Amino acid sequence: MIIFKKVRWKNFLSTGNFYNEIDLNDNKNTLIVGTNGSGKSTMLDALSFGLFGKPYRNINKPQLVNTVNSKDCVVEVEFSIGPSDYKVIRGIKPNIFKIFKNDEVINESSHSKEFQKILEQNILKLNHKSFNQIVVLGSSSFIPFMQLTTGQRREVIEDLLDINVFSKMNSIIKDHVSKTKSDILDKEYEISIIKNKIDVQRKYIHDIKSLNDEKLREKQDEIEEQRRLIKSTQEKSEELQKELEEKYTNIEKELAASEESFQNYRMQKSAFKQELVGLVEQSKFFQENDVCPTCTQEIDATIKEQKTQEVTEKAKKIKASFQEVSTQMDDVKTVIEKQKESVQESQSLSRKIYSYNVAVNSANDFITRLQAEISDTSTGSNNLTKATNDLSDFIDQKDALVTEKIELDSEYSYNRTMLEMLKDTGIKTKIIKQYVPVMNNYINSYLQTLDFFVHFELTESFQEVIRSRHRDSFSYDSFSEGEKQRIDLALLFTWRKIAHMKNSVATNLLILDETFDSSLDNDGIENLFKIIYSLGEESNVFVISHKGEILDNRFNHKIEFYKDKNFSRMK
Repeated sequence: MIIFKKVRWKNFLSTGNFYNEIDLNDNKNTLIVGTNGSGKSTMLDALSFGLFGKPYRNINKPQLVNTVNSKDCVVEVEFSIGPSDYKVIRGIKPNIFKIFKNDEVINESSHSKEFQKILEQNILKLNHKSFNQIVVLGSSSFIPFMQLTTGQRREVIEDLLDINVFSKMNSIIKDHVSKTKSDILDKEYEISIIKNKIDVQRKYIHDIKSLNDEKLREKQDEIEEQRRLIKSTQEKSEELQKELEEKYTNIEKELAASEESFQNYRMQKSAFKQELVGLVEQSKFFQENDVCPTCTQEIDATIKEQKTQEVTEKAKKIKASFQEVSTQMDDVKTVIEKQKESVQESQSLSRKIYSYNVAVNSANDFITRLQAEISDTSTGSNNLTKATNDLSDFIDQKDALVTEKIELDSEYSYNRTMLEMLKDTGIKTKIIKQYVPVMNNYINSYLQTLDFFVHFELTESFQEVIRSRHRDSFSYDSFSEGEKQRIDLALLFTWRKIAHMKNSVATNLLILDETFDSSLDNDGIENLFKIIYSLGEESNVFVISHKGEILDNRFNHKIEFYKDKNFSRMK
């Protein structure tokens, strides 16, 4: 279990050249209040940046540095896992990334991305997406579980149940299967070559035994035949080499470029999708608000209509761009498939050329031996002994290669079986199947506590089935914002409960960012407090809210942020 103990920061966002520090493990529940822009939510950005190198909200990294001091931006996060204490220090201008374990610095990786993987996979065992599903429920950059794609939902559940190791094993074994298949092909080529040598050697031995004056002319004819064969084979090899150079010289580079282009298009689609989400939020804001929540001035209907139309037009353009990129991705995918076919064709040509070259070398060796036999027939007995020994060596080599190929075939079959087991429909599905009923029980229990009486069922494919008391079917999107938030809360508390059961990504920290300020009615707020008060002693809840005057007496600790000379401070 991760016990978060402290977060402190300076020169971070609106905080000046002094540390703001919050003890994360001192009080069971804490209320964080302050006016707009006072720095209430900075705690979330600091915690997220310290652990994952990116803020909680959608803020560019250069903008995290305080604009007045413009340097020495530092965030420190302290936590413990079992008997070990950790501290992560991360900074900008200068760049800092250090991890301490029991006051001793952990050797840094040569690449910050690799060092970040060590922090997330080996220490926290928690990534940014799972952190936002288990530790934080917010109204800013938070994407509720039900709004994630099926693949993203699966990632969260796999992290929660600590079974993503099977996905990593699947990736590793895929590489092994590919390498083993390549090794098998190599062994088949080697066996083919050694068989050819054995056939040539046996023929050579037979010729030595029957060598006599009467057959010298036949040997000469055979040498000529071998030379014609060499010439013919070399011509074929040159033709194939020319074809290889003309058609496939840069095919692997072209394939790599196409795959890179495909990834770029995929990133563009993701960016368009994110931008569409932002436009939906803008449109929703002007549809639902008649008064500006910041300046409290009434929003003119003409402006609302104008803004809504602008957002709609922009959304149309983005959707068109999204469709265009999708079409381009399909085109590139078609090109990639053709290029892969070309790569296979080029490899096939290379193997044929290699085979021809081996045949030429074997024929040259054979000619050399025939010429030696012709020039000195008196050494026939010695040649026969050597040739027999060479044949024995070739046979031993072939037997060893066949044994190695059998072992590779067995390994390939075993790894293929492992791949079937490690697919999403294999071991992971069986584990998830055991936990889905438990998850659904907790979700429905929390929904009832929140006075939302529906039957919620999460299927093994992570799709929701929601029914009312009258068995009417609903989807998540068909509910009001307040009802959606009840579902989001039920899921958040369920994930935390499952995490405690698995002890995988269990943590003491729970942060609710403006949850009480959004779509919950009074009954919803009271029911949410029931859940918060029912959490164990090892849970530390932080609530960020504008409703300080209403919530003051509900918390045993309070932190207030305020602005002092344009710098954010806390008391």
